[in-house]
Amino acid sequence: MAEIFTPTPHNRAKKGDFAETVLMPGDPLRAKFIADNYLEDAKLVTDVRNMFGYTGTYHGKRISVMGGGMGMPSIGIYAHELYCFYDVQNIIRIGSAGSVSDKCRIMDIVLAQGACTNSSWADQYHLGGTFAPIADWDLLYRAVKVAEEQGTRVVVGNVLSSDQFYSADPNSSEGWIKMGVLCLEMESAGLYMEAARCGKKALAILTISDEVLTGKELSSDDRQVGFRKMMELALEI
Repeated sequence: MAEIFTPTPHNRAKKGDFAETVLMPGDPLRAKFIADNYLEDAKLVTDVRNMFGYTGTYHGKRISVMGGGMGMPSIGIYAHELYCFYDVQNIIRIGSAGSVSDKCRIMDIVLAQGACTNSSWADQYHLGGTFAPIADWDLLYRAVKVAEEQGTRVVVGNVLSSDQFYSADPNSSEGWIKMGVLCLEMESAGLYMEAARCGKKALAILTISDEVLTGKELSSDDRQVGFRKMMELALEI
């Protein structure tokens, strides 16, 4: 791979503009919401393709927040650059997911202990087998403890990172449901694999925005700014 210097084609921030920990919602407007409502002295450090990134302080601790986009190709680009070119150590994904389990209801919070996938993302590593993308234990353990301290109910378990949002197969989730997968989303497995590849840490914290089995769902406005418990949990880790 060719050597890349900061700024990158996807990020105009300079070296040192990002904190060691970056919260990464998919929606860049959710990143702006967090910066505006939770961070002190927040500074916009990148806005390439309107993928906003900010750095500020939270309770005296320097922290960054940046959008990651939709799907593994998108979060893979931003996570890899943050880990490898900006010295970021921890990325905490804060996103939405669709429940496929009666253990998770609308607005419940899921901590993704593992992330199954139907993607071929791991093929690039030439492993000769199946890689199991998992969360960093320290971040996961801390998230559980902080949730207990906050009185926030969380569900810990396996999720599915899918390449398809609109699947041509109406029964595509059935096998995953039988295997105990809690919810469907599109990014966590790619993030966990990038963290492993780069020797860094990652955790996905997901709020249930819809129930696949019942048809219940949140509005787009609720998805953008209605996930305060998840945001506050991530900020405290």
